[in-house]
Amino acid sequence: MNPPDGGAAAELPGVAPRLRELRRDRGLTLESAAGRAGLSPAHLSRLETGRRQPSLPMLLGLARIYGTTVSELLGEMPPERDAIVRGGPAEGPPGDGADGWIYRQAGGSGRAMQALRVRVPHGTEGDLVRVHPGEEWLYLLDGRLRVVLGETVHDLGPGDSAHFDSLTPHRIAALDRGGASLLFVHTLLQSPPAELCLGGAVRRL
Repeated sequence: MNPPDGGAAAELPGVAPRLRELRRDRGLTLESAAGRAGLSPAHLSRLETGRRQPSLPMLLGLARIYGTTVSELLGEMPPERDAIVRGGPAEGPPGDGADGWIYRQAGGSGRAMQALRVRVPHGTEGDLVRVHPGEEWLYLLDGRLRVVLGETVHDLGPGDSAHFDSLTPHRIAALDRGGASLLFVHTLLQSPPAELCLGGAVRRL
């Protein structure tokens, strides 16, 4: 008899428990993970118990949802990550940008948190409300920053920080014409930096 989905369980040893562990680590139910992957809960359950083997498109989709790589799902050892990220010259080429916001990577890629250096210009995105899963932490380096969390307004100066649940509707704006610079850490694994500040009046990521 041919094994389901084109392969016996022995062909992908360890994939089933890794799929289950990653889903639970991400706080996803079987139903929510299956819905994001375009699978039925029963099918995902069979993948997690080894009764079915995932195709490559399934692995790619599940890796994206869980914020990992197909190599990790297959149990391959990733290369050692460089713990050091050099700052470079202050006037060096910027990273991704959105409406004048400038981002430079300040942490390693592929980790549970993303760390960025952000330059916020004056007069942009002040009315943009963002709501999305995760956490955000920021530390103001220079300038003045207005952080609105729900209905509460906070004006920050250099040395001030904010740490909040990103499901709280929030918006950020520089108060000075010279803009503001800050360190920014978030837990949105799959969000390019520019997406953090784009969209309509309310953007859900």
